[in-house]
Amino acid sequence: MYSVLYELQPFPDNYVDRRFLEELWKNIYAQKYQYWAVVFESSVVIQQLSSVCVFVVIWWYMDEGLLAPQWLFGTGLASSLIGYVLFYLTDGDEGRKKSERTRRADLKGAQVFITFTYGFSPVLKTLTESVSTDTVYAMAVFMLLGHLIFFDYGTNAAIASCTLSLNVAVFASVCLASRLPRSLHAFIMAMSAIQIFALWPILQKKLKACTPRSYVGVTLLFAFSALGGLLSLSAVGAILFALLLVSISCLCPFYLIHLQLFKENIYGPWDEAEIKEGLSRFLS
Repeated sequence: MYSVLYELQPFPDNYVDRRFLEELWKNIYAQKYQYWAVVFESSVVIQQLSSVCVFVVIWWYMDEGLLAPQWLFGTGLASSLIGYVLFYLTDGDEGRKKSERTRRADLKGAQVFITFTYGFSPVLKTLTESVSTDTVYAMAVFMLLGHLIFFDYGTNAAIASCTLSLNVAVFASVCLASRLPRSLHAFIMAMSAIQIFALWPILQKKLKACTPRSYVGVTLLFAFSALGGLLSLSAVGAILFALLLVSISCLCPFYLIHLQLFKENIYGPWDEAEIKEGLSRFLS
């Protein structure tokens, strides 16, 4: 039954017949989560938090003179080669053929980047000399927080931006490197930032897609490494960081699944009209 809206009708404006609620649907598009699947997805957040923690611990050890830059450079170079091999092994046959073509280009790019960074390391060392140390530390903290906020965790959120996340992380590394004793320390710190914040996320996504078990193992290794490094600096900080990791990986997934029980999205004839595929083709 159709009614003319501009004419007076024998029923009130908010009148609905008995068949109105027969077309009511609830939670037809609701996604049901499994606990261990959510725990697995939370490992991306765990790895990023651990990466930032490891980066800060490395900087503190270099600033205190407890970590030789030559040893860190050798360790970083060896880990980069291992990561490159793992990335090559996890590719399929087609990916390996493509990687064989770009292997020499990758090597040239790495040489150019290392040379360029080493040449400009004195500039990085003296870039923020006129800025107070407290301001530099505050900027580094805010930039690392921005890296965690804007990092692409695999969602379609508009706030995610790989470019912005990487840029603020590199800026934080430059701020911290400027307070190290020598230009060599600044060079090694910038290289470590690129390895942790640029190269590692690429390998991380590859491991997650191809070998989930090894991805879980690497996540645990990163988390325990961050906890061990932080424990050497502050026991209270290590305990708080451990509580944060447990909350993100265990409590938050449980709370998310528990909240799904209270989810109630309703759909019915009052929703906006949807253009069907056949009608859209006719209109076009």
